[in-house]
Formats: sequence, C-alpha cells, structure tokens
Amino acid sequence: MLRNWAILAQLTTLLLVHRFLSTDFAWLPMLTTIATLALANGFTWWRLSRDYPVSHLELFVQLALDVTILSVLLYYAGGSTNPFISLYLLPLVLAAAILPRRYTWGMAALTLACYSMLMVWYVPLPTGDAHAQHGPAMTQIAPDQHAGHDDPDFCRTESTPTAPPEASPLGDAFNTHVLGMWLGFLISAAVIAYFAVEMAAAVRLRDAQLNRVREETLRNERIVALGTLAASAAHEMGTPLSTMAVVIGEMRDECENPEQKENLSLLDDQVKNCKRILDTLIRHAQETPDEMDVATFLQEVLDEWQLLRPTVQYRYQVDGVQPAPLLSADPALRAALLNLLNNAADASPDEMEVLLHWNDAQTVLEIRDHGPGLTPEAAARAGAAFFTTKEEGRGLGLFLANATLERLGGSVQLSNREGGGATTEVVLPRSKESA
Repeated sequence: MLRNWAILAQLTTLLLVHRFLSTDFAWLPMLTTIATLALANGFTWWRLSRDYPVSHLELFVQLALDVTILSVLLYYAGGSTNPFISLYLLPLVLAAAILPRRYTWGMAALTLACYSMLMVWYVPLPTGDAHAQHGPAMTQIAPDQHAGHDDPDFCRTESTPTAPPEASPLGDAFNTHVLGMWLGFLISAAVIAYFAVEMAAAVRLRDAQLNRVREETLRNERIVALGTLAASAAHEMGTPLSTMAVVIGEMRDECENPEQKENLSLLDDQVKNCKRILDTLIRHAQETPDEMDVATFLQEVLDEWQLLRPTVQYRYQVDGVQPAPLLSADPALRAALLNLLNNAADASPDEMEVLLHWNDAQTVLEIRDHGPGLTPEAAARAGAAFFTTKEEGRGLGLFLANATLERLGGSVQLSNREGGGATTEVVLPRSKESA
C-alpha cells in the first residue's frame, strides 16, 4: 500500500513538473521506471497471496528495489541537487524498524552509495532558459559618432563570443550546499541505523521478557493450585491407606498360599511406602531444609527411588574434586529428581546410568537411558504442562521438575544421544559457600 501511494505521488510530481516547470526531461526513461515499479508491486501483491512466510531477506530485497527505482528517477532529475534526495531515509527507517541489524546496516550502505554516485553522475535539472544557456552571446557594436549613415558597417551586429565568466561565489555556495546535504544524510543514516535498531531490539527484548514473566506467572498459578490439591489429597489419603494396611495384614495372616502371601507382603510394603511418603511431605513442609553435600543427597534420593522401583537396574558414578559441593535438601528438589528418574526408568528399566559431576560454577546430573529416544514432538514440547507420551501419564512430572529447578536457579534439558537413548541433564548452580 505504501508503494502504491509512492507510485501515485511520482506520477503526480511528473505531471506538475511538465505542466508548470519544464518539458525538457527524459520522460520515457522516467515513466518506464515508474511502470516497472508498478509491475513489481503487482507481482508482490500476487506473492503475498501465497501461503509462504516472508523472510527478512525478501523484505530487504523489496526495500532495495524501492531504493533502485528512486535512484533512477533522481538520476534523470538532477541527482543530489534534487530536493527529493532525502527520500532515501524512508527505506532506511523501515529497514531499521522491521529488519535485523545486518540488514539495516546493509540498507544504510546501499542508500549512501546511491546518494554518493548521484553527486557525480546525473542529468542536470533544466534551467527553463535553454536557448540563452546554450547559444552564443550576441554583442551590439555601437555606431561611431563620426561615421556616416552611408558607412556599410553602420549598425552592424556581430556574433562574438564573450569572455568566459569568472567563478561565481553563488556556484561555490551551491556546491557547498550539496556537499552539506550529503554529509547531513550520512549522519542521519548512521544515527537512524544505530539508534532505531537499538530501540527496536529493546522493544523486542521487553516484549520477550513480558511474555516470559506472563508464562511464569501462569505456571506458578498452576503450581500453587496443584500444591493445594496435593495437600488436600495427602490429608485425605491417610484414612484409606490405614484401612488398606489393616485389611492386607488380616488377609496375610489368614492366607495359607505362599505365593499369595508373598504378594500380600509386597502390597503391604507399598502401602507403607505411600504412608511414609505422605509423612515425609508433611514433615518437610514444616521444616527448613538442611544443607548436605550433593553426593549424599543424591544417594538418599536413589535409595528412596530404588524402594519404589526395585526391579530397575542402574549404574551410579560420581566424578568431581572432593569435598562435594553443598546444596539445600529441598523436598521439592527430591521430588523433581524422583520424577526424572521414573521417566528414565519407564523408557529403559533394564539399563540406566546416573552420572554426577561438578566444577567451580555448577553441579551437573546426567540420567542416561537406553530407550527409543525422544520424538520430535516430545523434544519440542517436553516440560509443557499436561503433555505426556505415556498412555496413563498426566503430563505433570517433567513440568513440576522443570519449574522446581528453575526456582532453584537451575535447568533441565532432554536430548537424544547418537548411540541411542535419551539424556536428561540437570544443572544446578553452586552456592557461594560451597564454591
């Protein structure tokens, strides 16, 4: 739409120049240039009706086309002496507002190059007095006061060239004016290219930060809601678990089949684990977490996890300069690691590696499974609320683990390995006391 208005303005300007100023212009090349721009805009309109995204490079090419068309028109209309030379700033401002830094500086270089060339190569603007400008000067020879009227040279006119005019101070002033216009454009282009890009980047950064804060707020609201529901569920599950423990104990005492008695003992152990987990949650909610070294903390988590998943086989390796760094034994962190271990065990229950290592800045835990790996959809949406690839999953384990680690200043990343399987990498910053 902006280009349509530009085409209309160019045609109107040419019409007004032809009507009121001069007819001594290269009309055919100029009208052909405008027609080319109209055809290009028609092609652009057709292209925008296609379902293809518009890239930054395509936008830059479109703006470069406008600069080229403007340069051709200015070439036939006085070059840098044309007052419309300042229109070069328009595509530069557009590029600075919507394109990345490298394209903006590329547009600044292109417009400056065109401006500089138009200071040397251009068709001068007509003066409106072409005959007086190009014809020889006519000099009247004054009659001799003693010559008679019969003298054949009386009142004779001769065409004699006049002496070349001296350099005009006005011409020097005009050249200085043109040079000043070029210098002003150079400064304006540099300022716009720099500050407009910085302001646009600042706006994009602010929008990204606002979006991130908004997402974190929504996620925290979900976590608070889940925490409230979890506390209510923990309070209400005590009674049915106690009932199940009593019934299982009576059935085990009355059962005479050794196989069924073993199964009942397993059920009794699982019920006791559930009660222990609930008791631990309530106790930790009322306590301030203690600090312990990360190796001991992880070993306790693995021991607790092994009680929940006794059939899973894994190898545990610790690598780091002793003593091990300290961390806060946050129950939320414990639950997050249990969720990550369970996810890896679901992928490959027969073989897993748990690697713990640290340096002066951070502690890294790698959980490697040998399952089928992550699908492209799982890799893109891993950690999103209520997204799961399990048939009976709820999509909360990785979501809560990710939220917990981010609250502690850490992160969790999932990736596929070249040899097969996936790696869950947990990164936690080291505290200043342990660093």
